[in-house]
Amino acid sequence: MNFTRRAALAALAISSALGFSPQGALAQNAEKPDVTLGVGGKLLLYYLPLTVAERKGYFKEQGLNVTINDFGGGAKSLQALIGGSVDVVTGAYEHTIRMQAKGQDVRAVVELGRFPGITIAVRKELAGKVKSAADFKGLKIGVTAPGSSTALTAQYAMIKAGLKATDAAIIGVGAGASAVAAVKQGQVDIISHLDPVISKLEADGDVTALIDTRTEAGTRAVFGGSNPAAVLYLKGDFAEKNPVTTQKLTNAFVKALKWLETAKPEDVADLVPAEYHLGDKALYLRAVKNSLESYSRTGVSTPEAQQSMYEALKLLDPELASSKVDLRTTFMDSFAKKAAAGS
Repeated sequence: MNFTRRAALAALAISSALGFSPQGALAQNAEKPDVTLGVGGKLLLYYLPLTVAERKGYFKEQGLNVTINDFGGGAKSLQALIGGSVDVVTGAYEHTIRMQAKGQDVRAVVELGRFPGITIAVRKELAGKVKSAADFKGLKIGVTAPGSSTALTAQYAMIKAGLKATDAAIIGVGAGASAVAAVKQGQVDIISHLDPVISKLEADGDVTALIDTRTEAGTRAVFGGSNPAAVLYLKGDFAEKNPVTTQKLTNAFVKALKWLETAKPEDVADLVPAEYHLGDKALYLRAVKNSLESYSRTGVSTPEAQQSMYEALKLLDPELASSKVDLRTTFMDSFAKKAAAGS
């Protein structure tokens, strides 16, 4: 990224800090009221803040018309952003690091999840011989989509266990019922996935969990620290050209996070579309209960959490091993801080 872009974004952050309040953004007209948003598996609890913002009318409250395009996984959402078919993405924070390392200015503006929420589980038939990631060699691992955070978490666990990332086959199984079917039909041996898929498989007795990052303790056990999970990310020049629109989007997501902080599982289950329950509302309630700890409280990730994710990526990806990414370019927190202050 050149100095001009850095200077422009710095000026944007400074001018925002000097009085660009969320209430001020609400009073102003968005530069781009019609926004196209990409997501990789909207029904997953990983992206629940998006569904809350949509169903509670928080986008419309901000004067925005948000069209949501649901892709098969986070990697496909990123491709859509780079290709220009969506304006913004709710996806994994790690994608901002990867893009900055490649010289592409992609930045997060609000953290939605503070823990990955990913569980790696083995089919019950194999539980006797697959005890840890060290036993994954030669097996088939089901993920939302290759290149997505579910795939990277499984590969990271393998590397930590002394294997190579290529020692197991990574197979995309989608985000909902197709993922459940892949396990039940024996198409995959292991699944690295999210709720409600994992809770459904656990409740049915189909899998045994080996790694669980739905809680802070589980996340620290894998990564050694907290890790930013889902974020809202966009190209830096989108925020530069559309600061009011970006603030309005952030306001809506921070309001959704505040709602989730006090919501009961029953509130969530009643809010989301019935198909999110995967045919079992009681199960969905358990899945929500398991996941509520994972959502961000402030919308802002910490430098320590960002560094934890970066270190994991450097271990996982040889292309990033010797990279020198300034993590301040991966998360532009001024929007989220103002939204939180005004909520």
